[in-house]
Amino acid sequence: MTYSKKFPSGLRLVVKRIDGLLSVSMGVLVGTGSCYETQEENGISHFIEHMMFKGTDKRNAFEISDAMDRIGAQVNAFTSKDITCYYAKSTSDHAGEAFEVLSDFVLHSVFPEEEMEREKGVVLEEIAMTEDTPDDLCLDVLAEAYFGKSGYGRPILGPAKNVKKFTRQDLFDYIAERYDPENVVISFAGNIDVKFAEGLVAKHFESALQKRKFRDRKKEISLCGQSLFKFKDIEQVHIAFAYPSLPREDRLMDAAQVANTVLGGGMSSRLFQKVREQMGLAYTVYSYISSFTEGGILSVYAGVNPSNVEKAQDAILKTIDEFRRERLTADEFLRGKEQVKASLILAQENTASQMIAYGKYMLYNDKVLDLTKRVEDIETMTMDDCNRAIDLNFDEKGMAASAVGKIKHPLAIR
Repeated sequence: MTYSKKFPSGLRLVVKRIDGLLSVSMGVLVGTGSCYETQEENGISHFIEHMMFKGTDKRNAFEISDAMDRIGAQVNAFTSKDITCYYAKSTSDHAGEAFEVLSDFVLHSVFPEEEMEREKGVVLEEIAMTEDTPDDLCLDVLAEAYFGKSGYGRPILGPAKNVKKFTRQDLFDYIAERYDPENVVISFAGNIDVKFAEGLVAKHFESALQKRKFRDRKKEISLCGQSLFKFKDIEQVHIAFAYPSLPREDRLMDAAQVANTVLGGGMSSRLFQKVREQMGLAYTVYSYISSFTEGGILSVYAGVNPSNVEKAQDAILKTIDEFRRERLTADEFLRGKEQVKASLILAQENTASQMIAYGKYMLYNDKVLDLTKRVEDIETMTMDDCNRAIDLNFDEKGMAASAVGKIKHPLAIR
């Protein structure tokens, strides 16, 4: 069963109870990330995520981790372009203790100065690691090429110069604006009684939240259609292309996912078969869709030898052109549809995946996700739906490209 509640502060709760399990995943999802930040703030959402584990009014950093370890619970967090999530997984009999610790560091972190300086070093190393991970760097450059330097084009980690100058007050000010109860969802998935979960939230979260009217930020969004590159003295050249895609709640979003699966979503996909299996131009080549409230981006990535950049680019763009003209075959459509449906169903067998899925949907749409209907919609999808989705992707007017490696000029785009 699925249960939801909206508290007087505006805080929302969603609980997906799954009987027969011995565990529960729980998460605090906040509607903020790099796309909401200003240029000077870029990276602060991610830095706050790190600092949340560094001490509260009643626990220091070690005591937070020790409290979770003592009950065998797992705890972690992540930051994306438009969401920050703190989560834990525990056995059902320790759910109350795990949620109390989770609530403590999300609501009562004090950001000690000495921890601030240490963690800045950690995040600066994380930024350096991205610089040394060329496929990740290539996709960051692609986001900037497509969206520009604002909104979804901003990197999640932010620039090193920003991280170095963040102060405790900067963190408290940002939390005061973005961690408003109306911008927070608590999500549970697993073997937990819904009333018990509601009681935990009321006791540890709702009672401690500052009640004020939420004032959202307007994201700066622009489509730039650039081709950007970054020279790196490495063995491969990493190349990527971006095309406009659909917003996350578009009726044809699942059809777009099926089409993407056929194009570059697996080993049987057209890109993999053409670029790797037939031409031997890349070890890794794939495509994926990132969907946001306002729109989406379909990204295509490959890592190639410097001598094969033009061949690989030509092969990728020709494959995409053929895909647009020829559409899907009946066999590709059925295979792609089963892959998307299976991915959704398999995710339901993981409590952490369900916790995040239900929490995100509540955060974005203010209602409970109906996974059964979602599977039914995929089953009743038609080839015409996929063809319409293909028509709405691959607009060359909004195309962008990026490259990282021993390259001295941007990739040519149409």
